[in-house]
Amino acid sequence: MRTLVTGGAGFIGSNIVDALLARGDQVAVIDDLSSGRTRNLQPALAAGATLHQIDVRDGEAVRQAFAQAQPERVFHLAAQIDVRRALEDPAFDASVNVVGTINVLEAAHAAGTRRLVNTSTGGAIYGDTDVMPTPETVVPAPVSAYGQSKHCAELYCAWAGRARGLETVTLRYGNVYGPRQNPASEAGVIAIFAGRLLSGEQPTVYGDGEARRDYTFVSDIVAANLLAGDHGSPGGPFNIGTGIDSSVLELITALNAAAAPGEGPLSPHFAAPRDGELERSSLDVSLAADQLGFTAQVPLAEGVKLTLGALR
Repeated sequence: MRTLVTGGAGFIGSNIVDALLARGDQVAVIDDLSSGRTRNLQPALAAGATLHQIDVRDGEAVRQAFAQAQPERVFHLAAQIDVRRALEDPAFDASVNVVGTINVLEAAHAAGTRRLVNTSTGGAIYGDTDVMPTPETVVPAPVSAYGQSKHCAELYCAWAGRARGLETVTLRYGNVYGPRQNPASEAGVIAIFAGRLLSGEQPTVYGDGEARRDYTFVSDIVAANLLAGDHGSPGGPFNIGTGIDSSVLELITALNAAAAPGEGPLSPHFAAPRDGELERSSLDVSLAADQLGFTAQVPLAEGVKLTLGALR
């Protein structure tokens, strides 16, 4: 099958690229390399994947890449993902996450693509809600500009289905972690804390450490994408996670337990909570289990060990 992955040099995207190649797909990648890394794609490029180094905000360049690749399936992961940057510059955030998504949808339609799997957020999109765990029936009410832009992108995906006949399915991820996540970035608390553990530094915890998230290992996210791409009639949107939320302090305990002799332990510094951050995000993942046949396979303790091993 001919497939295309936007943001394919990034943490999650490159793992999806590898899985598509492993099953025999012909894979094209779009990435401007602003946060993605060419080294993430080295095995894929050696196996025949092609890289188009372009920005999804450049509609004409995106259209030309699609015309060349003629993808049957598209996995759209290119995005601005930093909640703090979105708060500081919501127009830039929207230019990538909304306009960029529209450009990808229009290029997919012009190239005759049948289905697009859209990446969204299961944490930021629901906002402050008392419904825990949160099902997809809860109306999105994002607190952050990032969550707002991802919700708008979801709506444009639904519009592309009505107006363009493009099959689209949205996956709302929990907090994804695993190999290739950048420990020096502003996003990805497990990668950041793991990097501190290995370097002998201490992390900063914003708030009291009781904020809770559904931490989901990247291989489970890859599996959900492949199911959404191949399912006969996927529907959605779907929450994708483990269905178990853990606190930041519990995460630190798991990292310390996975540390090798001479590493750590982590003993965090505490600072004031940051704007735009939710106290708890807990996802109801039963719809994905019922309709896609997806169930996460990697528990937090195992995923933390794998992440630390990859960073070592």
